[in-house]
Amino acid sequence: MSRKKEKVDSSTVLFDVFYEDGGRASNRKVPGADLGGLDGDAPALTFIVDQDRKIADLSGKAARPIKQIVRSDR
Repeated sequence: MSRKKEKVDSSTVLFDVFYEDGGRASNRKVPGADLGGLDGDAPALTFIVDQDRKIADLSGKAARPIKQIVRSDR
């Protein structure tokens, strides 16, 4: 059985996150309202770092350092 494609709100931007240890997280959601202006996609890094920190706190594992973020092709 095929999975339903997840609908992405037009106000959400997807990013692929590349970690320093070689790992990758695809399609991380960032609110589009946080992006734009003179900073471009820079606020997305802050948003994703905060997400990772919360996930690390809940899991009890250390957050991985982020090497780079790139907008997803979707």
